[in-house]
Amino acid sequence: MIKVLMIEDDLELAQIITDYLKSFDIEVINTDSPYNGLSMLNVHKDYQLIILDLTLPEIDGLELIPKIREKSNIPIIISSARDDILDKVMGLERGADDYLPKPYNPRELQARIKTILKRVDLQNEPKKTEQNSLFEVREDDMQILFKGVALTLTLAEYDILKLLIQRNHGVVAREDFIYASDNIEDESSLKNIDVIISRIRTKLSKIDDTQTYIKSVRGIGYQLI
Repeated sequence: MIKVLMIEDDLELAQIITDYLKSFDIEVINTDSPYNGLSMLNVHKDYQLIILDLTLPEIDGLELIPKIREKSNIPIIISSARDDILDKVMGLERGADDYLPKPYNPRELQARIKTILKRVDLQNEPKKTEQNSLFEVREDDMQILFKGVALTLTLAEYDILKLLIQRNHGVVAREDFIYASDNIEDESSLKNIDVIISRIRTKLSKIDDTQTYIKSVRGIGYQLI
């Protein structure tokens, strides 16, 4: 069962959320005291996520987030009736993972909890080392070796070359690169792919200039050869 700590002074809402999430195998323990919530986080290390209101007695929720972050990297969903964009930005910048404005459907809260915890599980999985005859991808330190030599890559270059290696000589459409990477600028994204590929080719050629290792596939994308 997933165990969630809720810090919410609206006890009626807290009970509604608690009863609803229980049917999804999510146990919610609520406190209306921010400082008590911090103490509970210290004592019970098995909480997997925090649902945090902002307008609280004793201390504002925005001030509480840094105190939580001093102790734990536990995911935080802000649940608040305050709809000022500044509150949302400050909450996310201080370390919250999501912001859910009240009123909301408890089903949406359940979906967000599931999504965040799935992402955390993926991040905690042991990183793989992928290797073929020419390239080696080391995910632990986000490094790619070409013929045993470490390449100096930007985040976007790393994402693109990694996808080409994973496709094992298959053709990768330009759109696939965009979907696979958060590090490619949205504006003129398809043209940016061509520029990034060109930079990767240049870096590969400094190690081996006897051939081109990334082939253009007209009208589609690119292929590692």
